[in-house]
Amino acid sequence: MNKVILVTGANSGIGLALCERLLSQDMEGLQLCLACRNMHRAQAARSALLSSHPTAQVDLLQMDISSVSSVICAAHQVKLRYSRLDYLYLNAGIMPNPQFDVKAFFRGLFSSNVITMFATAEGILTQKDSITSDGLQEIFATNLFGHFLLIRELEPVLCHAGHTSQLIWTSSSNAHRSAFNLEDIQHRRGNQPYSSSKYASDLLSLALNTHYNKEGLYSSVTCPGFVMTSLTYGILPSFPAFLWILLMPLFWIIRIFTNTFTLTPHNGAEALFWLFKQKPESLNPQVKYHSLTSGLGNNYTQPCKMDIDFEMSEVFYEKLLQLESEVRKKLKAKQQKSSTSFSPPAGSS
Repeated sequence: MNKVILVTGANSGIGLALCERLLSQDMEGLQLCLACRNMHRAQAARSALLSSHPTAQVDLLQMDISSVSSVICAAHQVKLRYSRLDYLYLNAGIMPNPQFDVKAFFRGLFSSNVITMFATAEGILTQKDSITSDGLQEIFATNLFGHFLLIRELEPVLCHAGHTSQLIWTSSSNAHRSAFNLEDIQHRRGNQPYSSSKYASDLLSLALNTHYNKEGLYSSVTCPGFVMTSLTYGILPSFPAFLWILLMPLFWIIRIFTNTFTLTPHNGAEALFWLFKQKPESLNPQVKYHSLTSGLGNNYTQPCKMDIDFEMSEVFYEKLLQLESEVRKKLKAKQQKSSTSFSPPAGSS
């Protein structure tokens, strides 16, 4: 029986690299579903995968993970298509409008903190957030809440007696506890919403294991390391191309001294791919699985204990359930209002 795998944010970067690696490993036994917002880019990704794996089963699913209605609609389509999901890769993410502290960057280049600075972006990045049509903070909605809602909607195909399924998150080394506040889970009042959202995914993963392991659903968290993707290039949108060219040799030199510089999407997907081959029952819910690359270019995965605790994760989980209830009520009211607005007047034919 084929293993059914759904990957969010699969049309480029680490998500697409993961799909390529999965098909290279076990093409005949997999059925991939690429969940993407932009269907033109999704079609291009599917074509790229089929060009190297022409007999692969690759489906497409339109979904804007930041939109509540889009997530619910997409989840409905998944339940119509598949009787079960074996793997759900929660990979989609954004870091919009990053503000780059040039002075801090160049200070860091000539300090003992240079490796940590590149690996975590600590001290050099802040972000400006925006609001979605659902009234949610965009980074929180995209990186965390949309995925939470998707999991809740897909419970019938994720939870089966006598069968295990895996949730696998793409988190970040930028997931700092100091950026997260239980009294402000959407990070409305801070300037590090990306870091907050990634720490929130670490917390949520722990809570999901507490609540779903007994139903055969297991959650794990990964870190891709420092990877050159469109998200990375977007951090410095005003940098001229030649400056990136000048920086790349420095990155390769730094990789000799730190294994977190994975640099390519293929390398960054290492932990995501490694988890595909593991028995979920054997995994530790309190560690983050890091993609690492040695100075010689060898990829491997290493677990690292996360700065999280059960009590905090439970409080956060309850807050998410409350927010989910509120969002669903708003969506229902909006749909009812829309239906009333377009209903024909009484007596019309």
